[in-house]
Amino acid sequence: MKTYVAKPREIEREWFVIDAAGKPLGRVATRAAAILRGKHKPTFTPNLDTGDHVVIINAEKAVLTGNKADEPIYRHSGYPGGLKSTTKGKVMAAHPEQLMHRAVKGMLPHNKLGAQMIQKLKVYAGAEHPHAAQMPKLLEWEG
Repeated sequence: MKTYVAKPREIEREWFVIDAAGKPLGRVATRAAAILRGKHKPTFTPNLDTGDHVVIINAEKAVLTGNKADEPIYRHSGYPGGLKSTTKGKVMAAHPEQLMHRAVKGMLPHNKLGAQMIQKLKVYAGAEHPHAAQMPKLLEWEG
């Protein structure tokens, strides 16, 4: 029996909507990353982008469990002594879509393939999104 390898012209993409309201941020990000990679499809091929488009809505209503709101997020300006930090709770209050985007990006491959996959992610703080024309399917799961 031969192993199936997807060809770029055979890849069909769908659109999914994930409602993050009341769900832990990490679980939403994990589900979104798996869909972006294409791990939910039987045609998954590790070296190709076989994933689908994902729209995450209600990012502001996602939950940070435990003490994660107090955990720091670091960034560096590129200058000597330029290490800056803030907490996940402050970022969630000001820009919840950025925190969700960062969580999903960290779960994707850190190479050109991952950069290609993250372009298919759209995150919105509220319930409205401009992708109704793509007829996205609402993705629901337990937990």
